[in-house]
Amino acid sequence: MSISKVKTQQSGHQGCGQANIRHTKQEEEEVHWAVQGGLQGNDPQDSTVAQGREKVDNDEGYCPPGRKSPIKISQDLSPCLCHIGLMADNNHSHFQHLYFILTGIPGLEQKYYWMAFPLGAIYVIALFGNGVIISTIKSELSLHIPMYYFLCMLALADMGLALCTVPSMLGIFWFNYKFIAYDACLVQMYFIHIFSAIESGVLVAMAFDRVVAIWNPLRHSTILTNGVVCRTGAVILTRAVCVVFPVPFLIKRLPFYGSNILSHSFCLHQDVMRLACASARVNSLYGLIAVIFTKGSDSLIILLSYTFILRTVMAIASGEGRLNALNTCVSHICAVLIFYVPLIGMSVIHRFGKHISPLTHVLMANVYLLVPAVLNPIVYTVKTKEI
Repeated sequence: MSISKVKTQQSGHQGCGQANIRHTKQEEEEVHWAVQGGLQGNDPQDSTVAQGREKVDNDEGYCPPGRKSPIKISQDLSPCLCHIGLMADNNHSHFQHLYFILTGIPGLEQKYYWMAFPLGAIYVIALFGNGVIISTIKSELSLHIPMYYFLCMLALADMGLALCTVPSMLGIFWFNYKFIAYDACLVQMYFIHIFSAIESGVLVAMAFDRVVAIWNPLRHSTILTNGVVCRTGAVILTRAVCVVFPVPFLIKRLPFYGSNILSHSFCLHQDVMRLACASARVNSLYGLIAVIFTKGSDSLIILLSYTFILRTVMAIASGEGRLNALNTCVSHICAVLIFYVPLIGMSVIHRFGKHISPLTHVLMANVYLLVPAVLNPIVYTVKTKEI
């Protein structure tokens, strides 16, 4: 099939820019082959297809079977690839990538094998540490109080995040397996965002527990009964599920005809969204609303809670009493900082650091998802005598 004139309309998304270019017949056939090669690559294990797709995306060219010289995609043609794929054949008008390609840590590819060992240690610590907390709270009757029930929920959320993210990272570092099926990517993205929202909600519940314990310790057990704790946990879970539920469907409606290379070792909504060859404004707007409704409101409530706690503590007459009251909040303050500082840093870099090295983006995302799962059990086992 020959295309004499290619027009692409600005889609509001990087990689699908605006162009009005006239090309030779040979160039058109080469670009058509490159796009069709990417579109028809059904087997994610097919290294020929994967390498061809990656080299076309990187503008390095690729040599198809039966051709002695590699195809070179000119710089002005590459933004049009996704729209050429859409126009080239009506049979592909509803095409979605069958898989995405995950990315490890840019620039450190030669050290992946050795980096997998500390990553595996982090995985074991996260699972073992949080598992110990859960089993200890379950077995010790003296720990069956609201504070430790909420800590158990936090440990479950941390284990969920570790289980969702680290296996795909280890697959890249140890086995160089970078492929993830399209639907599997959506499932992974869904659970990563759900566990993240659950952790944020649990931190709010723990802040409320500290407020009641310091403000009115004599009525703490009557205010935060087991029924209230269970309902609080159910609300946190329901909110997370309902807020994240539309995200995979919003991604499903987007066409993906261009690059399928993600910038992280796992699937995140903002990362998958940027590869779409159509306007992702709805996704972007909903993502902003979801973040404000969950982590934005949660951080504000935690801030107000500690403002109230400080006012209450400062009203205590003795200095020793003030220190004892504040000491009960140290573990929770550490957990809040461990969760929200990387989140804020990642959000700022994502919004304003478009010219920052990709390595910085990847490291911030890894810190945000992995560090809380490792440090939270350490903080709580060190600071909590009962555990």
